[in-house]
Amino acid sequence: MTLTSRSFSKGSSKHEKPVWITGADALMDSLKIHGVKVIFGYPGGAILPIYDAVHKAEQDGWLKHYMVRHEQGGSHAADGYARSTGEVGVCFGTSGPGATNLVTGIATAQMDSVPLVVVTGQVPRPAIGTDAFQETDIFGITLPIVKHSWVIRDPSDIAKVVSEAFFIASSGRPGPVLIDIPKDVGQEFFNYQRVLPGEIIPKGFKRNGEINDCDISKAIKLIEDSERPLLYVGGGAISSGAHDEIKNLAKNYQIPVTTTLMGKGAFDEKDNLSVGMLGMHGTAYANFAVTECDLLIAIGARFDDRVTGKLDTFAPNAKVIHIDIDPAEVNKNRRVDVAIVADVSKAVLKINEQSLKKKFTCQTKNWLEKIDFWKHKHPLYDPPKEGEIYPQEVLLKVRELSPEAYITTDVGQHQMWAAQYLRNSPRKWISSAGLGTMGFGLPAAIGVKAALPNSDVICIAGDASVLMNIQELGTLSQYGLKVKLIIINNRWQGMVRQWQESFYDERYSSSDMSCGEPDFVKLAESFGVKGYLISDRKRLQNELKNALDHDGPALINILVRRGENCYPMVPPGKSNAQMVGYVNCED
Repeated sequence: MTLTSRSFSKGSSKHEKPVWITGADALMDSLKIHGVKVIFGYPGGAILPIYDAVHKAEQDGWLKHYMVRHEQGGSHAADGYARSTGEVGVCFGTSGPGATNLVTGIATAQMDSVPLVVVTGQVPRPAIGTDAFQETDIFGITLPIVKHSWVIRDPSDIAKVVSEAFFIASSGRPGPVLIDIPKDVGQEFFNYQRVLPGEIIPKGFKRNGEINDCDISKAIKLIEDSERPLLYVGGGAISSGAHDEIKNLAKNYQIPVTTTLMGKGAFDEKDNLSVGMLGMHGTAYANFAVTECDLLIAIGARFDDRVTGKLDTFAPNAKVIHIDIDPAEVNKNRRVDVAIVADVSKAVLKINEQSLKKKFTCQTKNWLEKIDFWKHKHPLYDPPKEGEIYPQEVLLKVRELSPEAYITTDVGQHQMWAAQYLRNSPRKWISSAGLGTMGFGLPAAIGVKAALPNSDVICIAGDASVLMNIQELGTLSQYGLKVKLIIINNRWQGMVRQWQESFYDERYSSSDMSCGEPDFVKLAESFGVKGYLISDRKRLQNELKNALDHDGPALINILVRRGENCYPMVPPGKSNAQMVGYVNCED
C-alpha cells in the first residue's frame, strides 16, 4: 500500500484514523511530515524493507535518495546538507558493516554539533543477540557519540521515536541521533497513527531557562568598562543563526572579532573589525589580540586546545563572558566572570537591546589602532610570483574566481590554508573541525549540492585526504552534481610531514604519498567526471577558471610546491603569542 495524505484527516494526529501499513512505510511517512526531502544512503539486506518504502516515496515524488558509494560518504553528505541549510540531515545504512561504516560520520557530527538522524537496519528481532549474519550492536557502539539512540522493537513506536529524534537532534546543542530498526519491524503491518513534529516532548527534556537580566547587565558593564575587548566566535553562532546580532554587537561597541575554524562565516571577514581565525594556524594578529585583550566575549565557542594553545596563557589578563547553550561547556576549560547559558542569538540580541537603551562611549579606538598595526606588520604570507605554484595562491585564486561559493574541505594543510585565505559568508564554510576527519570534504560537498543545486560548491582537498572517500566521484557522476573538487597536491600527508619536519628531526615516516599516487585526471574520467591537471603557474588563472566554469562535476589536480609549510603555527605546549613562521614586515 502506498501511503498518501488522503489516508489521513486534517488537523491533529490525535483525530486521525489509524492506517494499516508496514513499519517501513510508517518510517517514511514520519520522515515526510518532519520535512525530509533528501536522504543519503546505501542499501543492504537488513534495511531492504525500508528501501522498498524509499522506492515508493521516490515514485510519489516527495523524496530524493542519493545512493553513495560507502556509508561513511552518506553520513558526511547528510552532515554537509545539515551544515549548509540548518536543517536535520538524514542518512541510511544497513546492519553490521553498513552500520559500523557510519560511525566516523556520526562522531564527526557529534564533535561539531551537527543535527543528524541516522537510520540503520538491524537483523530480525528473534536473531538479535545470536551473532547472526551482519549483526552488530550499533546501539551500544554509538552510545558515546550520539545525543540519543533507539532500537525499535514495536512498529507502533516508530512515529513517536521519529518525532523525538528530530526534536532531540535539533534542540539545544544540535547533534546526531540513531534509530536502529530490525528487519521484521520494517516488514510488520500495524495500525499507524501519525505523530506530528514537536507533538511529543521527550521525558526528562529541560528547556533552557529565561535569560537572567542580571547576567545581561553584568555583561554590558564589563563590555562598557573594557578598553581592549575581543569577540571570540565559534560554531554555536552559526548553529543559532546569530550572525546579524554579532555584527550589531561588534559595530555598536567597535569590538574586533576573531572566529574559530567552526565559526568562520559568522562575521564578515572583509570587515575592518575582523581579525580572522585564531589558534594554532590562526592569523598572527588574532593571536596577538587574544593574548593582550582585557575582555574576551566567547560566543558559541568551547575553548578547545587548537584555539587556546597552552591554556593558562590564553587571554591571560582578560575577564571572560561566555555565552553558550550547553551548560557543560561553561567553566569546563576556562573559568568565566559572566556566564549566559542560552541560545546565543537570543542572548546577544538581548545584550544589544539593553545596550541601546543606555548612553555609552566606545573606548576601543587605541585598541583598534594597535590591531591595525599588527595587521600591517604581520599579514598572512604573500606567496612568490614565480617558480612553482604555491598552495596559498591557489586559495587566493579560488577566492577571486568564486567569492560566493560554498566551500567544503578535507583535513590537513590545505584546510588551514583555506581557512586563512578564503572569506566566507554564514553556512558557506563546511569543514570537519573537532574530529578532523580526512575524507570529509567530497561527500560533504555532495550533501551541500543536493541541498542547494543552484549554488556553486567547491571542495578543497589534499591528495592524501581525498583518497579516503574518492569513490564518491561515482555519486557525483551518477547524479550530475556540479561539484568542483580542487586537490592541493603536494604528494604528502602534508600536515603529518610538517610535524615530522618540525618536531621529529625530519624523520618522514609513512607520510610520502608520491609512490602509488593515482593519475587523478584518469581516475576522475573513469568515473565519468571531467579531470584537469594544472602544474604551470602561468596557466593557473585561465585553467582554474575554465575548470570552475565547466558545466558538470570536475576534479582539478593542482601540483603545488612540495615542501611548503602552513604558517603561522603555534607549537604544542606554547602560548598563542609564541607562534613560529609568521610574517614580520619592516616598520
